[in-house]
Amino acid sequence: MRIILDTDPGVDDALAIMYLAAQEDAEIVAVGSVHGNVSAPLAARNALRVMELCGLTAPVAVGAARPLAQPLQTAEFVHGVDGLGGHAGPEPSGTVVSESAAEQLVRLARAHPGELTLLALGPLTNIALAVLLEPDLPKLLRSVVVMGGAVTVPGNITPYADANFFHDPEAADLVLGAGFPDMTLVGLDATEQARAGGEWLTAVGALDSPRAVFANRLLDHYAGFYSQMFGTHTCTLHDPLAAALLLEPKLATYREMPLAIELSGTHTRGQVVSDQRLIASDAYIATTAGAGRVPVKVAETVDVPRFLEHMFEALKAH
Repeated sequence: MRIILDTDPGVDDALAIMYLAAQEDAEIVAVGSVHGNVSAPLAARNALRVMELCGLTAPVAVGAARPLAQPLQTAEFVHGVDGLGGHAGPEPSGTVVSESAAEQLVRLARAHPGELTLLALGPLTNIALAVLLEPDLPKLLRSVVVMGGAVTVPGNITPYADANFFHDPEAADLVLGAGFPDMTLVGLDATEQARAGGEWLTAVGALDSPRAVFANRLLDHYAGFYSQMFGTHTCTLHDPLAAALLLEPKLATYREMPLAIELSGTHTRGQVVSDQRLIASDAYIATTAGAGRVPVKVAETVDVPRFLEHMFEALKAH
């Protein structure tokens, strides 16, 4: 599978890159950075750092520096000032390309219609800009997997919204309504199940490959944050799960539904809106949120033991 990665590393983004790098059937052909966990320029440098560790040489483009319609917010309180839990290290040897992430995405999609899969792990600003540049983008990509949203569960940055969609609700709504024929949403409904416990973290800590040693440093920082909330040694592997489902969809079950994003609610801005009522009248359904939109596959239940096994093997292999 040939993948364009849109990301904001970020600890779990870095782990997702390491996961993809270990898969023989995955080729990252390009990376775009976006604001989110850290600023877009720092996210690009972090992507270069992790890719160099993994032996990857795909071009990295700096993406959107801010959301479409609200001030920039970042999450260093979770991921550390450097985005990698204080373990970013020296500057990467590689440099970013001159075009923006949105321009890169559009150029590659036009050049390789139907061949490329998009994995979006951060706010969807770059993807929204790409759709504005190329309205036919949904027809040009093979498929899209988005890590974001909370459809049937509480949010993690507000009671209603997850961090990625809250950081740019307008972009999320534009992308969900753009008509991508094969889009999978890996939201908190699925990722909150992908929690690594103390036994798994200890096992990763015993691995001695350069990739595993770096991953263990990231996980120590990440688990420190999560342990304050849960009172036990644990962390949630949001982005790695999305990467895993991209390559092995059968790790989860799904339900299809049209989705929209709440943009004006005082308390609910950024919330995923879906009509899940059992209503027989098609005419009535046509007036509800998401009406007329192409349904999205929403990940629901996850085979967590199998996913954690795959993640462990990815870190162990190199």
